[in-house]
Parts: sequence; structure tokens; C-alpha cells
Amino acid sequence: MPAQRQGRKGSLTVREAIAAPGAPRAIGPYSPVIRAGNLLFISGQIPFNAETGTVVTGDIAAQTDQVMRNIGTLLKAAGAGFGHVVRTTVFLMDMNDFAAMNESYAKFVTDPPPARSTVQVARLPRDARIEIDAIAVLP
Repeated sequence: MPAQRQGRKGSLTVREAIAAPGAPRAIGPYSPVIRAGNLLFISGQIPFNAETGTVVTGDIAAQTDQVMRNIGTLLKAAGAGFGHVVRTTVFLMDMNDFAAMNESYAKFVTDPPPARSTVQVARLPRDARIEIDAIAVLP
């Protein structure tokens, strides 16, 4: 997608939606990943498999792995990796899944791990058990 330019009281702000082949497409009016200057904002990702067009079924570990692979695909499309991620938010359907989610999540992040919040929610899109968003800083 082309960069979108938005004026703000005489200043120019540039936002660029990053095309990410192989990543799940947005299921609403949002961009999966936006670059603004040296910041990368990754919208909440659910365990959606872009190849099959379905949400991955199974336990929280399988769903977390798929979410993190989706985030990895979006990072790669922007020329980044998990080492650039500075902040994530994890949304869980059941806080009892925290330990298993943490174990899967840890396989993807690099040291030092990003700052993170984890919250339990009532419901997620497509009845997924997990959703994660991320912010990365690019060089």
C-alpha cells in the first residue's frame, strides 16, 4: 500500500502500511502493520493461519506459536525481527493459560525480552484464545 500523508497544523506526518505477503489479512478497517518514522506498530494478531484461512485449533501453546509466527512475518516484511520489539500486549481468554502461553512466547523473543502486559478478556475475534500486539523500533 502507498504511504498515507496526513497534515497536522502545518506539519507533515507520514504513515506507511507495510505489505506482508504470507501474513493474515486484516479482518476489519485497520492495517496489520504501520510504520511511522522508526516505529513499527503491529496490530493485534490472532492465531490465524493465512495458508488455510482458519484459526488454528488446539491448546494455547499451538495458538501462541501461530500468533508469534504471524508477528514474525509482519516484522520481516518491515525489515525487522523480534530483537526490534520493545513492547507487547497479550490478551488471553483464560489467565489459567498464562504459564503455557509464556513458555511458547519465550521461544520467539530475544534477550532482553520486550516490556509486556498480559490481560484476561471476555472474548476475542473469531473466538481465538489469544491475541498479541507489538511495537518495534527500527534502526
